[in-house]
Amino acid sequence: MEKIFQNKVALVTGGSFGIGRATAIAFANRGAKVVIADWVEDNETLNAITSAKGNAIFVKCDVSKDADVKNLINKTVATFGQLDYAFNNAGIEGVSAPTQDCTEENWERTIGVNLKGIWLCMKYEIPQMLKQGKGAIVNNASIAGVVGFQGIPAYVASKHGVIGLTKNAALENAKAGIRVNVVCPGVIRTPMIDRFTGKQKEVEKQFESMEPIGRLGQPEEVAEAVIWLCSDGASFVTGHSLVVDGGWVAQ
Repeated sequence: MEKIFQNKVALVTGGSFGIGRATAIAFANRGAKVVIADWVEDNETLNAITSAKGNAIFVKCDVSKDADVKNLINKTVATFGQLDYAFNNAGIEGVSAPTQDCTEENWERTIGVNLKGIWLCMKYEIPQMLKQGKGAIVNNASIAGVVGFQGIPAYVASKHGVIGLTKNAALENAKAGIRVNVVCPGVIRTPMIDRFTGKQKEVEKQFESMEPIGRLGQPEEVAEAVIWLCSDGASFVTGHSLVVDGGWVAQ
């Protein structure tokens, strides 16, 4: 695999599982030094990278907390000297309930991680990239940021907000050498989807039947989209929402 990110540093939040893990490994496979951030201390991502002779560290971080995110960026720069790419991926689904039954606690926690967390990450990532004169940020939204889904109002609101926040940051930094984009995954086979389906085959089949492509997506397929958005191949792409969903929202 071509080492297109040799001597570069990539940060992935929510890197312990699913799309985050796949993306961290994809960055490492292309030569990047990787910072894996998550509030869950799981060494599988780190071990996958280091066992393949990659260079990575793990930093425990709750992206909804300012001090944690500030520490994350400081540790990234202290360890590797720079920050070239960031995939702000950390997110939670929250508790399912109709809008009128969504609790204030669920609303604040879901918005806090999914939307405030991405704002906090960019709040500290962008100044570092401005110092360097270049950088690429990809935020993770969802097809729930493009269309509505019944029963998850906080999640849908947070993901719509991520798309708007991404556009805003992209415009602010377009002339500063920093590109900011967002991926909108569809139904991807991850621990989050396993929690939705309860790993029940019948429920999975229902999701598959709603996918025009006829199957669920794989984390690696979203990772490839993130890699491209960070690469020089996407040098004229900023403020864009890239849907990776097997055709779901095209219906």
